[in-house]
Amino acid sequence: MGSNDDSANLLEQVNLAIENATPLRIQGANSKAFLGRIVAGEVLDTRNHCGIVSYDPTELVITARCGTPLSQLSEALDAAQQRLPCEPPSFGDGATVGGMIASGLSGPRRPWSGSVRDFVLGTRVITGHGKHLRFGGEVMKNVAGYDLSRLMAGSFGALGVITDVSLKVLPKPRQTLSISLDMDSDRALTRLAQWGQQPLPISAACHDGQRLHLRLEGGEGSVAAAHERLGGEILHDSYWADLNEQRLSFFDEDQPLWRLSVPNNTPWLSLPGTQLIDWGGAQRWLKSDADASFIRSTVEAVGGHATCYSHGLVDSPFHPLPPALMHYHQRLKQQLDPRGIFNPARLYAEL
Repeated sequence: MGSNDDSANLLEQVNLAIENATPLRIQGANSKAFLGRIVAGEVLDTRNHCGIVSYDPTELVITARCGTPLSQLSEALDAAQQRLPCEPPSFGDGATVGGMIASGLSGPRRPWSGSVRDFVLGTRVITGHGKHLRFGGEVMKNVAGYDLSRLMAGSFGALGVITDVSLKVLPKPRQTLSISLDMDSDRALTRLAQWGQQPLPISAACHDGQRLHLRLEGGEGSVAAAHERLGGEILHDSYWADLNEQRLSFFDEDQPLWRLSVPNNTPWLSLPGTQLIDWGGAQRWLKSDADASFIRSTVEAVGGHATCYSHGLVDSPFHPLPPALMHYHQRLKQQLDPRGIFNPARLYAEL
């Protein structure tokens, strides 16, 4: 695959947009376009700025340009028996590294390994001042003040154009085994809470309404011992990729899709529709025709929040922020994008 430094062209487009006060819709493959509010603006396509800048497997750090396909990043890591542990979903063949950071989405391993944000060591970003700045670095000893590079994770392009990113990576485990256990949702949540206090090599846990699916990862001995203790039927490892990319039959139902993020050990939520439990209970997928305000108030009551994954269903797909938190978001947006040209109102109408 090709490698090309197109940062000068991206910077020129941003400066022109600043000069003319033209909103920009930043996108790579546009595979996450269904998330967030609709953005009106000129398209700033990042895919020509691509390629792996540096990768030293011994240092566990890879640096890539924003338009680099996620598949290319994965192939490079696979060749060295390494991986990005947070398992970011692609939702499309052409998904890019920039989109991965901007969306900040993580896969089934998230509660055990960390989020996309946790693996960002540094970024280069074109700001709303028309400057191409470097935040963070390429080593873990980056402790001088708050690292702005991690703010880019999950910002959905509202704070600037991510051009390059350095990521911490880790070796693949020696052994992986997936199993499936027959139990109901309540029992599964109880067991997961118990197992969370024990040294079990669990790296994914999902309940589909009938069965609890677990992934065990680690040394051969620890995985074998855990399997012997837990029992269950062998499950094909491809299940986790199908879950992560929303290819399971659950996601085919013709109802609005909601992502519910709740605290660990939250009991079963009584909501209309069907649910799929992920992240060992911390993430719930809900297919429901229920009113958005009812869903959100129910989730808020247990300390969580709800994001609508069905495009155009609600005016604010991301859970509304409390006034004080929105104030900080607005101040940050004003500092990094004073003309408000980057993905305006993608996250919230007030941004």
